Amino acid sequence: MKIVKDGYGLIFGVPVVCAVAALVVTRFAPAAMWVAYTLWGMGLVDFLFMLYFFRDPERTPACGADEFVSGADGVVRSVEMIDETRFLKCPTVRISVFLSPFNVHVNRVPLDGVVKEAGYTPGRHLLTLDARSSEVNEHSSILIQGERTRCLARQIVGPVVRRVVYWLEPGQTVAKGERLGMMKFGSRMDLYFPAAEVEATVKHGDNVLAGLTVVARLKKGEA
Repeated sequence: MKIVKDGYGLIFGVPVVCAVAALVVTRFAPAAMWVAYTLWGMGLVDFLFMLYFFRDPERTPACGADEFVSGADGVVRSVEMIDETRFLKCPTVRISVFLSPFNVHVNRVPLDGVVKEAGYTPGRHLLTLDARSSEVNEHSSILIQGERTRCLARQIVGPVVRRVVYWLEPGQTVAKGERLGMMKFGSRMDLYFPAAEVEATVKHGDNVLAGLTVVARLKKGEA
């Protein structure tokens, strides 16, 4: 299993600190060996969880050119119509996916195309269950122009751990299912598609996998 290199610091950092602290306790306070054992245990648990969290499985989409895949693993919490006035500047269908700590947190590109814009916007840190979080929370925005439609992918930061990263640059050509970035404990991704061109194929409560599950497709007149 491939591991995201951005996670190496967290995978090894806390265990090393715990190990050093345990050795100090063993050397200078042998009567408190339970503390050393606790530190060893904490380091091991952290190492195993972080190793699991930063896993990055290989994925290859198996869908048609007129179908678009999820950008994140998780559960679809909403599919709604909304005007997106900053990037797409039109009525859109927005598909929101919420991640748990046990989901793969590497994000994927939903469609073939060219990255037109990629940036980070500072903001608030509301719970991502709050509908306002998509617009007012700190987030990244990646706009991809495909051959027949566009998609805005937005990684949204939550209130606790506040880090999401993207690995794409404007002008870069991308393929459906390629790695887009990662939510370092972020918990929500929104995909916006022009409502006149694209329809959702998922509904509230559906489980989806980044790069594999089809979440939207071109409308028949556009396909």
